[in-house]
Amino acid sequence: MSSFNSPLEAFLYWESNTPNNVFLRQPIKGKILEYTFAKTGAEARKIAAYLKTLSLPDQSHIALLSKNCAHWVIADIAIMMADFVSIPIYPTLNAESIHQILTHSESKAIIIGKLDDFESQKKGIPDIHKISIGLYNQVSGNQWEDIIKVQGPLVDIKPPQKEKLHTIIYTSGTTGIPKGVMHSSGNLMESSNTLDTHFQFPKNLKLFSYLPLAHVAERVLVNAGLVFGATITFAESLETFAKELEATQPHLFFAVPRIWTKFREKILETIPQKKLNIILNIPLINSIFKQKIKKKLGLSQAVLIASAAAPIASSLVKWYQKLDIKILQGYGMTEDCCVSHFNTHEYNKIGTVGKTLNNVKVKLSEEGEICIKNNCLLLGYFKNPEETTKIFDQEGYLKTGDKGEFDHDGFLTITGRVKDQFKTDKGKYIDPSLIELLLSHNTDIEQICIVGTGIPQPIALITLSELGKAKSKNDLSKSLMESVHSINPTLEKHERLEKIVIMKEDWTLANGLTTPSLKVKRNSIEKIHQEYYKSWFDLKDFIIFE
Repeated sequence: MSSFNSPLEAFLYWESNTPNNVFLRQPIKGKILEYTFAKTGAEARKIAAYLKTLSLPDQSHIALLSKNCAHWVIADIAIMMADFVSIPIYPTLNAESIHQILTHSESKAIIIGKLDDFESQKKGIPDIHKISIGLYNQVSGNQWEDIIKVQGPLVDIKPPQKEKLHTIIYTSGTTGIPKGVMHSSGNLMESSNTLDTHFQFPKNLKLFSYLPLAHVAERVLVNAGLVFGATITFAESLETFAKELEATQPHLFFAVPRIWTKFREKILETIPQKKLNIILNIPLINSIFKQKIKKKLGLSQAVLIASAAAPIASSLVKWYQKLDIKILQGYGMTEDCCVSHFNTHEYNKIGTVGKTLNNVKVKLSEEGEICIKNNCLLLGYFKNPEETTKIFDQEGYLKTGDKGEFDHDGFLTITGRVKDQFKTDKGKYIDPSLIELLLSHNTDIEQICIVGTGIPQPIALITLSELGKAKSKNDLSKSLMESVHSINPTLEKHERLEKIVIMKEDWTLANGLTTPSLKVKRNSIEKIHQEYYKSWFDLKDFIIFE
């Protein structure tokens, strides 16, 4: 466990004590650029000095718009060195959303890095100072490379106090306008140290950073890299992702459930389930085969393989377990800096999100809402005192908005969202989360949204996985019917599914139906489809192809 008070203090320690160790590895055009702690520090100091020349007020907000890359981290360190506050922005947001965050956060400058379509995003940037990174073909405002050629380094660097505002993380917004969650340096340190306490990171830690750094979980992971002097590798593109992950073999690997589903799809495309079952039943060969699969996925050296951000089907976790890949499910949110509950190697119960972590207090409200108190709760929502007051109860516990239950061993199961409940026209309340989780066991399904406002029984809106898309309509209908027949008897009468509607198009970030962290945006889906619920319900077919 580290004794650093801030991420910057940790970086300065490694820069001073291990200057020649490789800190960041950036693949680009088939080559890998390596940044030692010394090289990272030299570039960050120059960018920090340049930011200081802009004569901005103390604690000014500096935005970061970029996919994960070495320069994201260098820029973040530069912002810390200049004693400013970072505003990370999801790199896939459209111009309107970018403008909304930049305006609301009162950002005085923006650093523009690795992006897929900046041309369509740039009109969202108001008239503020811009620094763009030429390595990633960005040419807006002043060039990063030109700055580091002529600018002298910032010399007088003082690590901040634990309590000082470090960053504002805008939530990905499943239900409306994102809120700016304020976190201190100390909050991120507490989060990284809690992870280390429960999982004991190895020396010479290797990380692979690919989930958006605007998301709190990835930010905590990279912060752990700063704290423990890790080597962090990035992916160049979606096409090279699998190859780079395999080459890295990181010690920690975190993915959201949809990524675990995609990995399984890819394996089953190569080895169908029947053939896989035969291989796994052959002694000796099965252990060689499992090792080969783990290495191919990049997980052969992982001490922590985790899933969080959304519920993962128990059947999917058990499927991976047969390959000796132990996925530990955890639970946390932006507001509690990911410190809440986690399964560990010692205490693991599939289907739950684990036991309460160290230094965390938890209680359930009368409605069953999970309420958390830890040492790294948000400082508040930026410019939103009303919402800040609402999210805490009278004892200072954070109201998570999630409902849960503890079993007799102290493991927590998430049972739904407080606000996701809807009422059918029978006047019965439905909690969609459990039904969605049960239905997600079917590998033909990619995404699910259980709905039913204004009709007698709930129906499932789904998109298909690649495996599902490859099936004939007849085989697909049979597979989906089998799932419903196995699920319905386990549900209360008013919860039982009446129809499955297969959507024409996938739900994506581009069409506004998922968040940047791949969660389904229930409100947006309902807005588009609610007018059709009654006509779908009245059709005689059980499986409806939209």
